[in-house]
Amino acid sequence: MKGYMTTFRYDKEGIYKEFNIAKEKDKKLGKGVHTNRINFLKEMIKLDDDMPEVFEDVDINFRRLLTAYQSENPRDHFYRSVFGMSYEEKKAKEALDDMPKDVRNI
Repeated sequence: MKGYMTTFRYDKEGIYKEFNIAKEKDKKLGKGVHTNRINFLKEMIKLDDDMPEVFEDVDINFRRLLTAYQSENPRDHFYRSVFGMSYEEKKAKEALDDMPKDVRNI
């Protein structure tokens, strides 16, 4: 498709809508299933390679998202990349931070 010009452009809302459709399909397949989201991200990567102009109004790193969704635990992958700790570690830290200081030392 290289060299083919299109006037179509994705926006974040359109991508989120399509991603949520894939997410709902995954939920129907069971907890922890990411098959449709992974396929969606692969399609977006291919489209970005073939026709980058359709994403010129969007700043989404599909490759990093694909890496996260292909990991054993995508939520932990996201938390580790942002906070440097797993989801459970972050929640435990927040719970501790919310405790009064005099209670923490007991």
